[in-house]
This record gives sequence, C-alpha cells and structure tokens, in this order.
Amino acid sequence: MAGPSFAEKEKAILERGDLQKLFDALQSKGWRVMGPALGESAIILRELKSASELPEGYSDQQDGGVYRLVKNQGKALFNYVLGSHCWKKFLHAAILRLVHAKRGPKGFEVEGDKQEPVKAALFGVRPCELSAIAIQDKVLTAGEYVDSSYQARREAIFVVAVNCARPGGTCFCASMKTGPKAHSGFDIALTEVIEGTRHYFVAEAGTSRGGEVLGRAGAGAAGEAELAAAGKVETEAAGRMGRKMDTSGMKDILYRNYENPRWEETALRCLSCGNCTLVCPTCFCTNVEDKTDLSGDNAERWRKWDTCFTVDFSYIHGGSIRPSVKARYRQWMVHKLAAWQDQFGTPGCVGCGRCITWCPVGIDITEEMAALRKSDPGGEGVKS
Repeated sequence: MAGPSFAEKEKAILERGDLQKLFDALQSKGWRVMGPALGESAIILRELKSASELPEGYSDQQDGGVYRLVKNQGKALFNYVLGSHCWKKFLHAAILRLVHAKRGPKGFEVEGDKQEPVKAALFGVRPCELSAIAIQDKVLTAGEYVDSSYQARREAIFVVAVNCARPGGTCFCASMKTGPKAHSGFDIALTEVIEGTRHYFVAEAGTSRGGEVLGRAGAGAAGEAELAAAGKVETEAAGRMGRKMDTSGMKDILYRNYENPRWEETALRCLSCGNCTLVCPTCFCTNVEDKTDLSGDNAERWRKWDTCFTVDFSYIHGGSIRPSVKARYRQWMVHKLAAWQDQFGTPGCVGCGRCITWCPVGIDITEEMAALRKSDPGGEGVKS
C-alpha cells in the first residue's frame, strides 16, 4: 500500500523484501528500469524487469588489467564495484543516425533522425558516475552548441543512486571528491545495510518526484539507529579506496611536463587500443560517417563513439597530427586532468578506476600522475 510522499533530503527505510515495490512504483510511472545484472562474466547494465535480476551475492576483484567476478555467500545486491559498462550508453548513444536523405521527384529530401527517447530509470548509479553524468551535462548541454539527442535522453531519465559500501582495487573517487557518498544529481539515493538477519536500504529523496516514488513504494520513516548504521557504511567506504591521487597543482604539473621522459616510457607499454576511453564515463569523442546505398537514392549520416588513441582521430589533410603513441597517450591524460579544467571548470576524471582495470597492460593513471609529480622540475618532487 502506498504511503505519503517524502520531502527532498528526507530519509526513509525500504526493507530488502520491499525492493520490488520500488521497481513497481517506477514502472507504474512509465519508467523502464535499467540497472546492473550478470552477463558476459561481468556486471553489465541492461533493462531489468524485476529486482530479482540484480546481482545478489556477487562481488568483484579489480586491479590493473584485472577483473574477476566472485560469487560469495552474502545477500548484498550492491557489493560489486563497477563493470565495463557505464551509464553514458543510455545518454550519449554509441551509434546514432543523424540525417537521412532520400532522392525524390524534386531532388533529395533531407530529414533529421527523430528518435523518441526512452523514459528510463537508471537504477544503481554510483556517486562517481553521478559526477560523470554532471560533467557530460556541462559538456553536451551547457555550452553554445547543445547535443539535442543527449539532452532529450537526459530529460527522460529518473536516477536511483546507490552509495558505495565496498570500493574496489582501482577506485580513487575520494581523491577526486566524487564519492563514495552521493550528494546531488539523484532522485533517490540508497545505502544498503545488512545487520545480522536484517537487510534494508536507507533511502534519501533527492527530488520531489523521488519522494513521491518512495511513498508509492511504501517506504517508512528512518529511525536514528538506521541512519547511524547507514552513516557508518558511508564513512568506512571512504577509507577503503584501492588507489589515491594527489590532485594539488595537478594542472600546472601536467602543463610543465609536456616533454617529460615518462611519456615515452608509458608509450612503450600502451597498445593504443582505446579501452580506457570507451569505458570512461566522461569521454565524449565521436566520429561522423556518411553512407549511401548502391542505387545512390539513399544517404545517411551516422555518429559513432571514437577514441583519441587512433591515428585517424587527429587526421587532417596531409596526415595525423598525433602519429605517435606517446603523443596520443599524453593528449588523453593532459586533457583529462588539466585542459578539461580550463574548458569545463573541472577535471574530466571522477576516480572510477575503469581505465586502470580495463587497460590490457594495466597502465595506471594514478601511478602516472605520481611519477610526473615526483620528477616535476618545477615542483618539490625533484631533489638536488
């Protein structure tokens, strides 16, 4: 039975057995629930029909170039960290048809691709990923040129965040001040608590519609003991980061060290595969392709995700302006941690650690930043 709505910032309790009611409440309002599930020997993101599809009793082990899904005896639903999928797949489409042109009696008729965005509830968004969505919002909708496809998808979503209880081996969101607790950007934020035989979620309403959905799910008012238990989970998570990054003076260090020998050392390991950019929740680079059929009567323009690690990405008439792996890796890291601040007012990294986990050779952005800091001729790292 539905209860009263909760005000913004108000805390509620949702028992584990009532989580399906939250799904039902979302689906009754027309949202298709997209969330974490098992697949491809990893945690993936796909449409969920019920709460029973969440990855109960699974965790993962992550390190540089290492990802292992682990089945345990626990009942936690969100004991995993992050898989290779990120939420931008639902917002910044990997493949998008922009234009379709068809030959008619009076010549070509050109139509923009009008796709109705999916009304989706993103379920299980971690705090670092909330920050990533906020960054893409700024890049793709806040400037002079708005990405209309992204904007339409963004306006159609409902966000259910989940605070981190067990950061992974490559996580460093605490260093980037993007987690492990969510502070904004959500409609509902959940903290999972398991105390003996009791399993529940402390829920915070981030918006009025989030408070309404919690009421429809039958959530109850949170007590002091339950709030304290959730607070303990969130506090302990901050001390369990697998990685750290010192961000003080980061932009200036990277600009000063454009010719640092470290770039060459890293390039000898880098495969220039682009994995780091494709799993990154903030990277937004794309390429545009034009296609036509054999009759010549139909033509289409498609936009696809691309990566700055390919030679062709920086190709202009006469050749690529970044022909070496060194130049391409340097471009990625300097842009991500330094130039992004000049462009958008924040680093382009949220500390999710995916680029470390999914790099085939385990190149570690936190290690690379530390090495540049240590050898920085203009800083304190170099001792005479």
